[in-house]
Amino acid sequence: MCLSIPSKVLEVDENNFATVETLGVKRGVSLDLIGEPVKPGEYVLIHVGFAMEKIDTKAALESLEFYKKIAKEMEDGTIDQSDGDMGLSNMKIE
Repeated sequence: MCLSIPSKVLEVDENNFATVETLGVKRGVSLDLIGEPVKPGEYVLIHVGFAMEKIDTKAALESLEFYKKIAKEMEDGTIDQSDGDMGLSNMKIE
C-alpha cells in the first residue's frame, strides 16, 4: 500500500524541479511526470521523488487535517500504533 500525503509546492526552478513542504518537512521533487504546469502554492502527491499529480487545494487541506488528527490520536494513545488499520474503522469522518 502506498500512502501519499499532499505536499505544498514552495518553488519551482527552471529544470522543472520543485521544493515542496509535507507536514513541515521540505524536500525536492521532480515535476517531470505531471503533464501540466505546477505553480508555487499548489499541492501535489509525490512518490519516490516524483510529483505524480496535482491535487485540489481544498481536498489537500482536508487530507492534511485528517492525517494530523490520526497522528495526534496515535500520540495521545487514543489509537494504538500496533492497530492494523490505525484506528480508521473507529473514526468518524466529518
